[in-house]
Amino acid sequence: MHGYLLSDLMIILLLSVGVILLFNRIKLPSIIGYLVTGMVAGPYALGLVQAPVKVNHLAELGVMLLMFIIGLEFSLHSLSRIKRAVFLGGALQVGLTMAAVYVLARGMGSPPATALFWGFLIALSSTAIVLKLLQDQSQVESVHGQVILAILIFQDLIVVPMMLLVPLLSGQIIGSPWLTLGIMLAKMLGVLALVVLGAKYLMPRLLLVIARTRSQEVFLLTIIGTCLGVAWLTAEAGLSMALGAFLAGLIISESEYSYEAVSNVLPFREVFASFFFVSIGMLFDVHVLLEHPVQILLLTLGVMSLKILLTPAAAAFLRVPVRAVLLAGLALCQVGEFSFVLSLAGLKAGLISQDSYQLFLAISILTMCLTPVVMLVAEPVVSRMMRLPLPQVLEQHLHPEPTRSELTTSLGEHVLNDHLVVIGYGLNGRNLVRAAKQMHIPYIIIDTDADTVHRQLKRGEPILYGDATHPHVLEHVRIQRARVVVIAISDPAGSLRVVAAVRRLNPNACVMVRSLYLHERKELYQLGATEVIAEEMETSIEILARVLARYLVPLHEIDVLIRQLRGGNLVRSRSLTDAEWSGMHVGLAGHELATVPVPDHATLVGKTLSESEMRQQYGVNLLAIRRNGHMLADMCPDTVIHSHDTLYVFGKPDRVERLAHELQPEPELA
Repeated sequence: MHGYLLSDLMIILLLSVGVILLFNRIKLPSIIGYLVTGMVAGPYALGLVQAPVKVNHLAELGVMLLMFIIGLEFSLHSLSRIKRAVFLGGALQVGLTMAAVYVLARGMGSPPATALFWGFLIALSSTAIVLKLLQDQSQVESVHGQVILAILIFQDLIVVPMMLLVPLLSGQIIGSPWLTLGIMLAKMLGVLALVVLGAKYLMPRLLLVIARTRSQEVFLLTIIGTCLGVAWLTAEAGLSMALGAFLAGLIISESEYSYEAVSNVLPFREVFASFFFVSIGMLFDVHVLLEHPVQILLLTLGVMSLKILLTPAAAAFLRVPVRAVLLAGLALCQVGEFSFVLSLAGLKAGLISQDSYQLFLAISILTMCLTPVVMLVAEPVVSRMMRLPLPQVLEQHLHPEPTRSELTTSLGEHVLNDHLVVIGYGLNGRNLVRAAKQMHIPYIIIDTDADTVHRQLKRGEPILYGDATHPHVLEHVRIQRARVVVIAISDPAGSLRVVAAVRRLNPNACVMVRSLYLHERKELYQLGATEVIAEEMETSIEILARVLARYLVPLHEIDVLIRQLRGGNLVRSRSLTDAEWSGMHVGLAGHELATVPVPDHATLVGKTLSESEMRQQYGVNLLAIRRNGHMLADMCPDTVIHSHDTLYVFGKPDRVERLAHELQPEPELA
């Protein structure tokens, strides 16, 4: 059996790669590719898989990880910003769809429980497909994109109570259904109490200890262990393991480590979720589609038409433009991936028959396949519809185009734009953030030091715990909209990966990197860095400038030499200023060349050089005078000394010190 499983996995993976490559060429989502892979490899087609039960076990793990990710990405804080759009728009969309499907199913002779269950299945839409298409079209931050996102969030949350209601609807409960429901609610409250305690007290402290180890392996094991542990706990309580996985994600989501957790789990989620969709495809009997093509096509069009009509009716209550409402209806016209999870539960519980299940699979897969086409033509179709009289009247009188602030209030939209992303909060990062704060430049920080993140969050800094090489972490700080990204970490290999990840998400941002050594610059530039500041080079430049200044090399010659060292590209000159150069004291064989400032009311102010008798009285030689930033070209005995002049003198250190002391103004007598 183990050999069969290994060969099955190899067949699924290789076939998936080929199918998904083909689907990418024709611009179809990978989820549809996985479904088609399962259909081809399953027992109803080529029969390539010999141990489908084992594959289904991997698929169940994929469902758990899907729910775990939803829990991780679900934040009570972020939800509060768009709660009106989520709970009003989402509840209306799901409620209206369930009601319409229930009425239609009852009219076709289905029992009440089965009719309600059909409403569950049809009400959900595909989060994975819709969000992927919106991201590809850069429409997630648009008004209709935010409406769609809010409704999808509600659908993902409502899956949990739907799954809990399946045993109740199926009539498998022994005894009073109300008593059973009460016991189930009591169990849920008990589990939720543990979740609240864990999220508030246990998990933040545990993850802080784990994060301090800087070990990715220990962090990942802790995250996966939490997921499996809470899932096992809910299973022992008689609840769903998928519910447990969601609650486990919820426990971690309230800590500052949730984004790093998502980044670590995402690759596993993608792998196991692919097995889930493949397993669904294997369960689909292709012969059903071939035997009833007209019936399935009509039902598919009916389902899509119903959702296209009902979703705008729900979204209209959000006070957004009619155009956004219509686009949302077209985008959410398909059946979702979690409907597959519910359908399997309903099949096992006897709510739907095997024939109905096959019919549902055919309809669902077709709606998913048609979604990219619908969203592709959505913009021109809606543009034409907006020219009709009714949409124009609605747009002008019922839902006028909102201002930016109104959208923020309605949808809770909070978008970083044209901001600075600082990766690494060491000395460089802190200085940069301090300057950005003073100049009122919007910024956000990413760091992997748990203690630093913990302290800065308490101080109100916009800082995120996470590894910037993970796209999920970068997407959370809106890297696509950033103007400047500064990478200031002491990890050469990590800097390379971060530059590559940033460039994939934002080809236009200015990416500045701090490197340790000069030889690291070439590869960083090849990966897309805009500017690389090598500490090795900058330190050598500063030392060179100050050494040459000690030997009285003119500043313009120092700049020429620095330009030559930089290969003709003076990216940044020496930090030694003219004033600092003027203040240099250079020792030469028991004497020194020094600068002595002349303050107001000094004893020499107003005297000529001959009157000052500097050599006779102080034992120093006056070499030059700097006045108003310029050296006096010609000096003679009649040259008058002014206040704020700088005297360049040469002599023994004690004589120079005596001159500087006596140049101080005499105190006024009371």
